[in-house]
Amino acid sequence: MQFCARRYDTAEPVRILIEGEQILAVEPVRPTKDVHDWPYVAPGLFDLQINGYGGIWFSDETLTPQKVLTALAAHYQHGITRMCPTLITNSFEALHAGFTAIRTACESEPWADRMVPGCHLEGPYISSEDGPRGAHPLEHVRGCDWEEFRKLQAASGDRICLVTLAAEADGACPFIRTAVEHGVTIAIGHTAADSEQIRNAVDAGARLSTHLGNGAHGTIRRHPNYIWDQLGDSRLTASIITDGHHLPPSVVRSFVRAKGLQRIVITCDASGLAGCKPGVYDYDGGKFEVLEDGPIVIAGQRQFLAGSGQQTDVCVANAIAMAGLSLGEACDLAARAPARLLGQEVVRLSRGSRADLMVFDYRGAGSPLQVLATIASGDVHYGSLEDVTPQAGVSPSLAQSA
Repeated sequence: MQFCARRYDTAEPVRILIEGEQILAVEPVRPTKDVHDWPYVAPGLFDLQINGYGGIWFSDETLTPQKVLTALAAHYQHGITRMCPTLITNSFEALHAGFTAIRTACESEPWADRMVPGCHLEGPYISSEDGPRGAHPLEHVRGCDWEEFRKLQAASGDRICLVTLAAEADGACPFIRTAVEHGVTIAIGHTAADSEQIRNAVDAGARLSTHLGNGAHGTIRRHPNYIWDQLGDSRLTASIITDGHHLPPSVVRSFVRAKGLQRIVITCDASGLAGCKPGVYDYDGGKFEVLEDGPIVIAGQRQFLAGSGQQTDVCVANAIAMAGLSLGEACDLAARAPARLLGQEVVRLSRGSRADLMVFDYRGAGSPLQVLATIASGDVHYGSLEDVTPQAGVSPSLAQSA
């Protein structure tokens, strides 16, 4: 398979050849006509925190392997080739059922196993306070429990690679140290911790701040506070939700400038209601509302968000406009940065790299990414390359071939 497009990082026109699951070559081309209408090609997006799709929640006790596959496959249309299904605070039984269903789905379909490099457990070891707890159900919040986690890890087939917990949760530091020894990445999130508790958690091995600036009190002390403490610690990478609702542009710019591009990860934190029509929905005893203008909230108000209704491609485009990033920088924060954090293969536009690619149109800051085709492990899972390869002004030898 081969096709032509512009590199996302340099805009250089190239021909990409794929053989099997890998990129065979990335070669410069010399078109005879203008290339401004050519699509871009970038590494496939990799999101650390996606809770479901289309009414399917990964933390639902009734989750089935088929529902898992349905929710996973829906993300190819957004250029996502890897993601961490995220299970939020719930009963042990519900979490065990969710991880079991994900394991079965991944074991039944090779494409799903490749799409899921690991799972994210967000809670239940989080703050019980209103604000930091977010939309997580209070009745299921509890202290850190390694034996419980070990059982959940077994149910997942050792797929839990990321855990978000509150730095002040009972038993947090011993849990962090043990988890890190077992190769699990720990994130601080949904926390009301003081400075010492944040520092102790990082000293114990925490490496990420989950959706920094969200899952927090509406009003906090000027300084110190748990946002400043995490922002100022260079050992912590920060994930940020750039869906246009969770953080204002000034905060996104400040976070990016404070952390630098090496310590920022873009996530969509998509709710299980992402992709659903506006309306009120019941889930796990609570009512959630998809608003007409996009946000997903606890029903009956607009202030308390319950995950995002947008996907990672939207967040990439928003990050460009909000923080003044280049296309290449924003794509890397949503593809290469998550892979580096979790120790996964970092996809590059170079020979020998895994052929996980997103082909898309983009017209500049303020415009969306329009995904035309998504390639995962060398296979086209969304769209078609037939309409992607520019034919005019390209040597016949560069036309797409199978």
